[in-house]
Amino acid sequence: MSAMPDLWEKLVLAGVVIFVALALRLVLTFVIRRSVRTLVSRAQERPGEHEDFGDHARRILARASGISRERHRQRIETLGSLLRNVVDVVLTVVVVLTVLAIFGVPMAPLVASAGIGGVALGFGAQSLVKDYLSGIFMLTEDQFGVGDLIRVGDLTGTVQEVSLRVTKLRDATGTVWYVRNGEVLTLGNVSQGYSTATIDIPVAIDEDPERVQDILRTAVGRMNEEPEYADQLLEPPSVLGVGSMEGGTMTVQVLIKTGPNQQWGPMRAVRGRAQRALAEAGIRGPILPGGAGGAQI
Repeated sequence: MSAMPDLWEKLVLAGVVIFVALALRLVLTFVIRRSVRTLVSRAQERPGEHEDFGDHARRILARASGISRERHRQRIETLGSLLRNVVDVVLTVVVVLTVLAIFGVPMAPLVASAGIGGVALGFGAQSLVKDYLSGIFMLTEDQFGVGDLIRVGDLTGTVQEVSLRVTKLRDATGTVWYVRNGEVLTLGNVSQGYSTATIDIPVAIDEDPERVQDILRTAVGRMNEEPEYADQLLEPPSVLGVGSMEGGTMTVQVLIKTGPNQQWGPMRAVRGRAQRALAEAGIRGPILPGGAGGAQI
C-alpha cells in the first residue's frame, strides 16, 4: 500500500514539471512573438537609408534595393519561427529526461547512449549541420532574398526560394539550381544598393576629344530627368573622358549609376543616343586598318 502514495507523489511531481514547462513555453513564445512584432514595426518606421544620395535616389533604392521592408519582415518572421522550434525541442527533451528521472529510470545509460549516438550522428550529418548553420547566418545577415540576382562561384541566377538548408536559383537559361548553403564560400549580390556601368563610345582617333565629349554630354546628360529613365537612373550620366587610344580608335567613356540590376536598358539607350548625336555632328567612326579614314558613325 505504501507504493501507491509514492506513485501518486511521482505523478503529481511529473505533472508539476509538465505544467511548468508548458507555462515556460507560453512565456518564451510570447516573448519571441512580441520581439518579432517590435522588430517588424521598427523596420517599417525606420527613416530612409542611403543618406548620401538625393531624394530621387532614395526613392529608387527604397523601392528596388535588397533591403526592402517586406523581405526584412519575412526574414524576422523566419528567424522567429526557428527560435520557437528550438524552444519546443529543448523543453521537450528536458521534460522527458526530468520525468524519467522522477520515476527512477537510470539516466547514466541513457546519457551515455545519447552521447555516443550524438557523436556518431555529428560525424555522419556534419555537412547537414553546416548547411543549417550557414542558412541561419545568411538569414540573420540578410545576405540575399527571394528575387535577388546573385553570383555564387561560377553560377549567376535569380533567387527563387531560400531555406535553412538550400537556396534555389534560376539562371538566364531557365535552369533551376539547388545550392547547399554550407557550400557557399563567396557570394555577390547584384540586387543590393546600386549598379554602375561604363559604356565605351569608339570614334576616330584624330577627332577632337573635347568636341566629342561635349556632344555626348548634350545627348545623354539629362536622361535621368526623362520619365522613361527617371525610375532607373540615380544621377545624370557622366562623360568620363578618353578611356583608351589604340590603332585608329579613340574610346570615350560614359558612366551611369542606376538602381540595382537596372543598368541594361539605360546602357542601350546611351549607345543609341551617342551614335545618333555623333553621326549628326559628323564625327567619324574608328579608322580601320589599311583605310584612308574612318567611316562616319
